[in-house]
Amino acid sequence: MMATNGVQQAFGPDEVLQAMLTMRGGDSDKKKKAHEYLELFQKSAAAWTTTFTILQSNAEADVKLFAATTLRGKITYDLTTQVPAPEIPAVRTQLLTLLKRFAAGPKPIRVQLCVCLAILAIQMQDWKDVLPVVVSSLGDDVESHTCILDFLRVLPEEVTEGRKITLTDEELRVRTAELLEQNALQVVQLLINYAHSSPAAATNPQLFECITSWLREVPVNDIVKSPLLNIVFSALDNDTSFQAAADCISTMVRETREIDDNIETIQILLPRIIALQPKIQKVVEDDVESYRSLTKLFGEAGSSWAVAIAREPTHFRPLVEAVLECVARDKDRDVIEYTFDFWYDLKQYLVLEKYIQARMELLDVYAKLVDILLKHLEYPESESGNEKDLFDGDREAEEKFREFRHNMGDTLKDCCEIMGVSECLAKVLEAIKVWMQKYASMASDNSVPHWQQLEAPLFSMRAMGRMVTKEENTILPQLMPLLVQMPAHEKLRFATIMVLGRYTEWTAEHPEFLSPQFSYIVSSFDTESKEIVRAAAMAIKYFCTDCKQFLSGQIVQLQQFYDQILDKLPEVSQEEITDGVATVVSCQPKDEIFKHLKLFCDPLVQRLMAKANNATDNDGKLAVADHLQLITLFAQNVVVLPPVERGQEDPAVKYWQEVFPILSKVLASFLDFPPICERVCRCWRFMVISHRGAMAPILPDMANQLASGFATSKQGCFLWVTGAILREFSDDREHVDQAMTDHIYVFFEAQATNVLRFLSELSPQDLPDVTEDFFRLVVDGLLYYPQKLIPSPLFSPIFEAALSVLNLEQREPLSATLHYLRDVLGWASTAFHPSYDYLSASDAEQLVNIVKQLVATQGEALVKRLLAGMMITFPKDCFADASGALLSLFEIFPNQTAEWVDRTLRLLPGGTIVVTEVDRLMKKLREKLNTNDTGDIRQIRSILQDFTNTYRRRYIAPRDGLGALEGSRFRFAG
Repeated sequence: MMATNGVQQAFGPDEVLQAMLTMRGGDSDKKKKAHEYLELFQKSAAAWTTTFTILQSNAEADVKLFAATTLRGKITYDLTTQVPAPEIPAVRTQLLTLLKRFAAGPKPIRVQLCVCLAILAIQMQDWKDVLPVVVSSLGDDVESHTCILDFLRVLPEEVTEGRKITLTDEELRVRTAELLEQNALQVVQLLINYAHSSPAAATNPQLFECITSWLREVPVNDIVKSPLLNIVFSALDNDTSFQAAADCISTMVRETREIDDNIETIQILLPRIIALQPKIQKVVEDDVESYRSLTKLFGEAGSSWAVAIAREPTHFRPLVEAVLECVARDKDRDVIEYTFDFWYDLKQYLVLEKYIQARMELLDVYAKLVDILLKHLEYPESESGNEKDLFDGDREAEEKFREFRHNMGDTLKDCCEIMGVSECLAKVLEAIKVWMQKYASMASDNSVPHWQQLEAPLFSMRAMGRMVTKEENTILPQLMPLLVQMPAHEKLRFATIMVLGRYTEWTAEHPEFLSPQFSYIVSSFDTESKEIVRAAAMAIKYFCTDCKQFLSGQIVQLQQFYDQILDKLPEVSQEEITDGVATVVSCQPKDEIFKHLKLFCDPLVQRLMAKANNATDNDGKLAVADHLQLITLFAQNVVVLPPVERGQEDPAVKYWQEVFPILSKVLASFLDFPPICERVCRCWRFMVISHRGAMAPILPDMANQLASGFATSKQGCFLWVTGAILREFSDDREHVDQAMTDHIYVFFEAQATNVLRFLSELSPQDLPDVTEDFFRLVVDGLLYYPQKLIPSPLFSPIFEAALSVLNLEQREPLSATLHYLRDVLGWASTAFHPSYDYLSASDAEQLVNIVKQLVATQGEALVKRLLAGMMITFPKDCFADASGALLSLFEIFPNQTAEWVDRTLRLLPGGTIVVTEVDRLMKKLREKLNTNDTGDIRQIRSILQDFTNTYRRRYIAPRDGLGALEGSRFRFAG
């Protein structure tokens, strides 16, 4: 069945059925080939006949569904290119016949066929009587009604959300008016007639789905004032139609968001929605799905009318209370998430000065909400009595609960803004006191009764942390002493640590509370719980960051604690605690920086050397790489500010000069192990970024190590550091000698030359990471040294190398290369204005002319690569940059670029495009070019994107290559 290159494949029903059978099997190789075959089938001209044949056969339902889906794609993308215009009405006739056949189901096939008919109706611009033809063709029996309702539902969705494939903007606008606006009243009357036709029709969920779909096109007031409103609300009394009817009312409400334009409609809807409140208790007990739909309805009404509630809180209060009741009754937390947006939206208005009266009137509602949320935040009681597994093995429920708690935390912040932080914290304090009065005396090291009631207010306190100001002096001074007295329970200790870590900014303003808190955190490292140790390490980081001025006097003790605890911690916690203590070192007096860096880092360097000496296997080498990250954190954080005067020695850099030979030796020993190379380079990169010009004493040795390291290993990480040096020493020009700046550029050119040689010997496919890092480096070279790079002999080869990279299909190297190309084209664009104060106007003009000359020579090759990429090979994430580059070419050389595009499109593989399509596209492009309007020229970008997207959907890359669009191999003689 599977053909090789150059052999015509058969795409008949039997072959397709065989491929579908193969897809059900377990042989992955055969399944892959079958999948490739079916993809080719879907794009072939033979698919038209085959899909209709399968749909008229006795094939199984899944095969017919595949055929219907394929037919949908054919009508969407291939109608105008594979079906002659006189034969299109026959496609319509066949579709109507099939719809009649599948009116009774299966539903998925029927819906796909309705979508097919809708897409066909959009494209058949001379078909003016769509609704009458569809209704009359399908008949008047019950099954036909089902089919008509499906078609009516999908028509607005396809017109408004479907891609415009072959229609121009104007054609689509006209067709939208013909199919939707001009049919709206007729559709409403059809739906009214259907609803009145029988009791079953009046409660058919399809009816309400259809109304929902057309509410985008029909003014909501027309529906609300029609008999349909009573029918929709009456359907809430029927279990079958409840959810669809509730969703329909939610959509009506959503359409009234512009309050002032819909006052009359809201006045009709509000009392009817409030009248639904008694249903809450019933659906809570009987039907969770209906409970969910009802909560969504109340929440949507509240969000849509939030400004109206703020204006008339008394009038709308019953609606707010209905939402609150939905939250309060939600014992299993099934629906509360649908109210979060409402509480936020209402809060956004109530905090405004003009709505202060409404805020006061609704204060009690938010106070009740806090009480309800505190209850909902409680962990469940384990049914099995196993404290270690509160969810009895249900990991999904546990994860859902965690996510839900954080979302509730956001709503608690909303309550803080309405009530005031101290008032919310007072509820936390009260909840903790209530627990202590009831259960504190019963708690022991082994058992803490009802700890959930204590943990929930702790979690809520943590969630409110961002809202609490450093000046809060009412509740927190009462709360903080209680926190460090929490009973010995893992969940309580974890929650307490997280709270203390969250409030370190407040503690920095109230240092009298620091000592017991810090002691509590330090003592937590003695527990066996990994979760608590991780939390404690994170808390130490925040204490060191925010309270560093108070901890700096205890730096020796801090180092002893750090050295003692470090090896006991997991990797991520080692990094967090190191980040914290490095911050404390950074705030030491300038003349003590060297001493304290040495105090903290010498033991780390000794550990590094020991690990490096013992690293004989992969795990040992990874341990070296991980440990290097701790040294990097000190290099990153311990920075002398303000910088030392020019000519003076930087104490931090003085220390790194001592360490540099050791790092170089580690690097040289593990050049064949990328993780270690990357970590050493990362360390050096942060040294350069953090210390900038002060790094000058280390720079020559570093440059040598980077050059030899890259030459030996061909790893892109050596280019990262080169880029950092380029950036930081260029940004810091006033502190750097001109000779140093010149040396840096020479170093950059040497690295670039090395990379070009590698790219000449190997293809970019062999070095995708190096390719990415190289072009990110070249972007920096072009930004900081344009006056040197653009006139250099390397400029043209780098551009040619970029063209060869555009053959790749990986996102990262392509993205970096496209950014470089756009920056080059930016120099030649008419919109370019040099912002370099060290470049004269004449020098800048000379650089612009060099770039234009290069683009004139290489422009057609660039257009070929960009279009081939957008149509066939590029990942989707690269389209914006590729189309941006094409737009720049149109701005620089409009007529030449149009010619290049025209010639490129006519090189596309035979059978993948028709000449009339190219002619139509080029006509559109030239019309935009001839207007001399910047806006029209920018529309070229979207025109090309639409065209290439269509081509890409319609065809897959030919197996025998891209023919004349195939990219050429890069060669470098330098």
